[in-house]
Amino acid sequence: MTNSASGRIARSCRLIILLVTLSNLSMAQTKPFIPTNFKVPDKLENQHFRLRMLNVNDVVKDYDAVMTSIDHLQGVFGPRSKWPRKELTLEQDLIDLGWHQKEFQRRSSFAYTVMNKEESICLGCVYINPSSKIAFDAEVYLWVRQSEFDSGLDPVLFDAVKNWINQDWPFKKVAYPGRDVTWIEWELLE
Repeated sequence: MTNSASGRIARSCRLIILLVTLSNLSMAQTKPFIPTNFKVPDKLENQHFRLRMLNVNDVVKDYDAVMTSIDHLQGVFGPRSKWPRKELTLEQDLIDLGWHQKEFQRRSSFAYTVMNKEESICLGCVYINPSSKIAFDAEVYLWVRQSEFDSGLDPVLFDAVKNWINQDWPFKKVAYPGRDVTWIEWELLE
């Protein structure tokens, strides 16, 4: 690794620490997303894939999945979302993954990587977040890389995640924006 690369990674790590510190301040006054005694599922596994906590060690595989699927992923978080941008760097992705990892550890939101069974390819991601809408306990977003979408994995993942959320998570009402509810309907909700 070159000195400039290790310097960029060190700066990224310092930024992650700053963001986590700031989140500690804001989290002190909010109610928990999930009950404190709830055991967060470690994984979901079937014959097609393995979901597990997304972490910084996944950055190379995650970055590959995102960058090979940029056009396909546009709008996965809503029509106004600009993620992912063509200019996304590995360093920026590392920062994102560090943030997601810390949120998972804090139990404030949960990002899972979707890997093939051999853990050699990132197939996509699943995000379980507190809802921004009063009528829901949680909102869930998910995506698969373009090649897996083309081979039909998206509906398989969606069905598996919906069943998993219903069976293993403590939520009463879950939204899947852009899937079970259109983006227009979602934007109109309070």
